[in-house]
Amino acid sequence: MESEAPAPAPCSSLKPHMVVAVHGGGNCCWWEMLTRFHAGYFRISLALSGQALLWRTLLTSSSSSSLMPSAAFLLLWSLALLTLLALCALYAARCLLRFPAVRAEFRHHVAMNYLFAPWISCLLLLQSAPPGLLRPGAPPYRLLWLAFSLPILALDVKIYGQWFTRGKKFLSMVANPASHITVIGNLVTARAAAKMGWHEAAVAIFAVGAAHYLVLFVTLYQRFLGSNSLPAMLRPVFFLFFAAPSMASLAWDAISCSFDTCCKMLFFLSLFLFASLVSRPTLFKRAMRRFSVAWWAYSFPLTVLALASAEYAQEVRQAAANALMLALAVLSVAVTLALMVFTAVRTSNLLPHDDPFSIDCHLQLVR
Repeated sequence: MESEAPAPAPCSSLKPHMVVAVHGGGNCCWWEMLTRFHAGYFRISLALSGQALLWRTLLTSSSSSSLMPSAAFLLLWSLALLTLLALCALYAARCLLRFPAVRAEFRHHVAMNYLFAPWISCLLLLQSAPPGLLRPGAPPYRLLWLAFSLPILALDVKIYGQWFTRGKKFLSMVANPASHITVIGNLVTARAAAKMGWHEAAVAIFAVGAAHYLVLFVTLYQRFLGSNSLPAMLRPVFFLFFAAPSMASLAWDAISCSFDTCCKMLFFLSLFLFASLVSRPTLFKRAMRRFSVAWWAYSFPLTVLALASAEYAQEVRQAAANALMLALAVLSVAVTLALMVFTAVRTSNLLPHDDPFSIDCHLQLVR
């Protein structure tokens, strides 16, 4: 590419053809934000929505609930909803004004997986909605489920189809830990369907997710450690390894109406994968050098694991299971609170110039 005169500092990450007509102060900052913003920021809404579901589950499973935790749950659910709406508004503006970047993001082997995240967040908020607001099985609940599930199914057809029909898009070529989000989307959808009594739909969607999870799990085990398909900055998404089986156990629990042996096996697999990751802190050393939005990838998997442990503890009713549930729930809440504090304190790191998604999308745009 031909060399150009240096652009002003706020827009230094933009390519020459993107800098045209954006040297106007506030307009430049707005354009720059839309350029760097991407679907990966929905990690935040995913984490907060998962927390809302965890709090709702713990409150309903407890024999006594005081006013304080109920008020905290409503505050958390409202915060998750507002965060999701804000992120959706930003992404809608990006689609309107920076559609080429969105198209390039859709073609990126890591970024495209996060296109599931806003719809998963919506389904989690739907399942954790306060009882007085939405009731499973009611017509508004079913309409919202359809509205949030159809985009996930459409993405399934697109992404799963290209995994075995398009050479450069074969699963063996593009598989990475973020690919688990595509499976989690199906499992969250199946759980929501089961909660409102649509048993056959829940089983069908669960089957699609479970089949692709098995293939993805084997593919990642065989090849990922020798691959450079994931930048070091994005290594927190390794936690999605145990998020998928945790969500599978929750989905099957809702379908079978009991935390049976299959659910327990998936839960124990999640615990094993969790232990395997936390025993290797050097894997995340480079990613932890500087705060980034990728850190939010730690929260949601921990929350789903805590949710599965809560269902397990309710089933077996043993002291060890209750202790495990308490430990995981406290860890999940602590990590989410820490991430909220880091995000509020280090806002300057939220839109970095060296974000892997932004750089890759720009490279694809100018090819």
